[in-house]
Amino acid sequence: MSTETEFTSRNIPLPIQREVRQRCGFGCVVCGMPLYEYEHMEEWAEVKRHVADEITLLCDQHHREKTAGLLPKEVVAYANSDPFNLRKGASKPYNLHFAGKTAEIVVGGNSFTCEDHGYGTAMVPLSVDGTPLIGLVLTDGHLLLNLVVFDECNVPILHIKNNQLLYSIEPWDIQLVGKKLTVREAARKILIEIEFMPPNKVIINKGRFLRNGVEVLIRPSNILVTNNNTLISGCRAHNCFGGLILGYHEKPIGGFMSISGISRYLGSRTEALKFEKESMSKFELEETQSV
Repeated sequence: MSTETEFTSRNIPLPIQREVRQRCGFGCVVCGMPLYEYEHMEEWAEVKRHVADEITLLCDQHHREKTAGLLPKEVVAYANSDPFNLRKGASKPYNLHFAGKTAEIVVGGNSFTCEDHGYGTAMVPLSVDGTPLIGLVLTDGHLLLNLVVFDECNVPILHIKNNQLLYSIEPWDIQLVGKKLTVREAARKILIEIEFMPPNKVIINKGRFLRNGVEVLIRPSNILVTNNNTLISGCRAHNCFGGLILGYHEKPIGGFMSISGISRYLGSRTEALKFEKESMSKFELEETQSV
């Protein structure tokens, strides 16, 4: 309530929106759905003010039910005091709507495309130490996106498994607005920004992929492997199983670039994996086991 506009405009100031998201666990307080709307628990027409503690997050269904009087204010207030995602430690899974016989993933201006010829096709644009950080499968008209994002301590915070999106509540901020998912580590520090373009395209032009002490920096026009300053730009891969393959792979993967020996900011690969096991939560263990 620091300015008069907060009383005269329905638009909630961005800092207050962020505070509400953080408090509510980045999802509907009732069901955890990552697609949500901001809801004044006391009707705007009555209070005409934006106070973070008086605003909550509701998915479209629960918002409509509250507006219609089918969802009592008392139930919303109770859910706001104990949000679904905070209880679970992760968001409610959300199914992305991808399908088709062709697919394209654009990462830092580098394009990876493939098509299914009827017998199933897989593509791994980015893999570190045998973990596909970005992958997809095309089979029988189905397009299945797989993606996992780790933080600097080798702990997974975002996982898309066969089009099902799930994220931890640990990051500083998470937003899914329209088709764009943004995960921030701190103010003005984006960990990953993904634009979903159903039915068959994904664009990643900003952020970092981290795994076992390997850092891959994504910028709009290039990919930079910061461990050894390898810069990749303007690459086009079509029907190629592998893309950028980094580190040790028990089963070698062919790609347009493969770097097996690479320095680590967490020390050796063995030390990184040990650190990972010591820092795992229940959500993180379940997700990495299914990568």
